[in-house]
Amino acid sequence: MSASLSPTSADIRAALLENPNLREKDLSQKLGISEAQLIAAQVGFNVTRIDADPDRLIPAVCTFGEVMALTRIGDCVHEKVGTYGNYHPGKHAAMTLTEHIDLRIFPTHWVYAFAVRKEKDIGTQRSIQVFDAAGDAVHKIFLRAESDVAAYDTAIAQLRTGDDTQTLAVAERKAPELVKSDPSKAETLRAQWDKMTDTHQFLKLCSKLKMNRLGAYHVVGAPHARALDPSAANEMLGKIQASGLEVMFFVGNKGCIQIHTGPLMRLRAMGPWQNVMDPTFNLHLRLDTVAEVWAVTKPTQRGPAVSVEGFDAQGALIFQVFGVGKEGRNTRVEWGKLVDTLKLAKAVA
Repeated sequence: MSASLSPTSADIRAALLENPNLREKDLSQKLGISEAQLIAAQVGFNVTRIDADPDRLIPAVCTFGEVMALTRIGDCVHEKVGTYGNYHPGKHAAMTLTEHIDLRIFPTHWVYAFAVRKEKDIGTQRSIQVFDAAGDAVHKIFLRAESDVAAYDTAIAQLRTGDDTQTLAVAERKAPELVKSDPSKAETLRAQWDKMTDTHQFLKLCSKLKMNRLGAYHVVGAPHARALDPSAANEMLGKIQASGLEVMFFVGNKGCIQIHTGPLMRLRAMGPWQNVMDPTFNLHLRLDTVAEVWAVTKPTQRGPAVSVEGFDAQGALIFQVFGVGKEGRNTRVEWGKLVDTLKLAKAVA
């Protein structure tokens, strides 16, 4: 295969056979294609194209019983075991909320979807994988031993598109938005920030002032936003584990945000990765990709909402962590005290 040409579907399938232990995301990068194109090359073998519309897809997944939900952004992977249910459709935003599976879904980014069967040493792995227009993964659902395989097969038969082509024309991937701020509007930002009554008002405020999330943090200053040392990401995980506090841990991309609510019980570091390895929640975070960490306080009707937020070198949001604010399970005060102990960033001379 010429290095200057895109690999054919046959080339891609051959590469998959030659690299059985390489993650599909990593192999697609090696081949210079999107992950969705890697999956599409297997259509007609172990892959079926299905409807990506969450209004059809998620209700079908609700019939599968216990599964594993996976959402990632860059080198941060969020995995939850549970059942899908309580689906609320929406043209611009939808959601599903059960005890363990808590998703915010943005349907315009659910462009391609596939049912994938993969033979592994432990048996057949069945999944549904959703991608955006650029072919980047939005959300994945993996069946487990307890899942209803018959319900999965029925859903695939109902959702299949009938398109058996093995190629995929993807859109150009949009570059991440860099820090966008306006120091001349700092006082206005602080004044409007103090008037917020809900965290969801924040992004509207940023848009109004022509800033983005990270740009606003750079400008607003303490006590609204405090820059932490990048090592605070790992420090935070260790202190959550040690304290037993329940938190809400958000990881998302443009098409899906996945939330874990609960403690972090078991941490396991492996090289540059820190991992949460709990029975119903796994997190895989590559610490050396976390370039900035911020402690952020926003006013709400129920008191201050304190978050710790991590960003990569391009300014993309990797994770957000809040104290649980649910009635009867409120850890917001203890969480705020924990955040106050995290290492601050060194002052720039």
